[in-house]
Amino acid sequence: MTRLSGAVRGLVTMLAALLAMTAASTTARGHTEPKAPADFVALRAVDPTIIQEMRYFTPHNFVGERIDGYQQPLCILTRPAANALHKAQLKLLRKGYTLKVYDCYRPQRAVNHFVRWAQDLDDQAMKGEFYPNVDKSRLFEDGYIAEKSGHSRGSTMDLTIVKLPAKPTRPYLPGEPLVPCYAPKEERFPDNSVDMGTGFDCFDTLSHTIDPRVQGTQRANRLLLKSTLESLGFVNLAEEWWHYTYKPEPYPDTYFDFPVSSKSLTGKH
Repeated sequence: MTRLSGAVRGLVTMLAALLAMTAASTTARGHTEPKAPADFVALRAVDPTIIQEMRYFTPHNFVGERIDGYQQPLCILTRPAANALHKAQLKLLRKGYTLKVYDCYRPQRAVNHFVRWAQDLDDQAMKGEFYPNVDKSRLFEDGYIAEKSGHSRGSTMDLTIVKLPAKPTRPYLPGEPLVPCYAPKEERFPDNSVDMGTGFDCFDTLSHTIDPRVQGTQRANRLLLKSTLESLGFVNLAEEWWHYTYKPEPYPDTYFDFPVSSKSLTGKH
């Protein structure tokens, strides 16, 4: 009888453990991600002609891996910003160009990923392309990385211009030789955009929108993007030719953390 009771107790203990594991699993599955406010939209729903090359969904970025929170290669923006971008696209299409976005809304968890990466001074896998002349220990001090980003407020985007007809950009192959982002266009990664003087996310003073060293066609291309967007209410970040914020922002003081996913926009995409 004692052996049987011991066996029963053991069985009960095992069942209790299994139930606890099941409950934990159910709780994990039941975890709900935050959703976007109703006035956030997928850009493709407003203007499907704007090219989307969402770099942080891919390993072709300064970190070298997909960034936390990017569940889909999707541009999400507040509706006013998306509508204004659509107007900019119409202007550029008439001139034989199209816009291409690299990043739009960026969740706070992605910014946190950038911060963790910047603090790991041993990880310099992508230095050869994105920050050849910058010591990684200076990324915070020099303003290339920060703990908050305007992108998380939903009205900021990183973008460029592509000449029509747009040729596809070939996929980046992890481990391929890296070329400095400020190298001549024919040498650096073959982005299909017009020549802006540097690649996207180039941590270098040459990325300053009106850096005096950038002249000729490169300067004209930057100014075409700048004048087109500024005429519609966008404001450029002077240190990054690709970075624009639509003003007035619907959420000037709110940093969101819902994932970049169509599920964050359920019923609105």
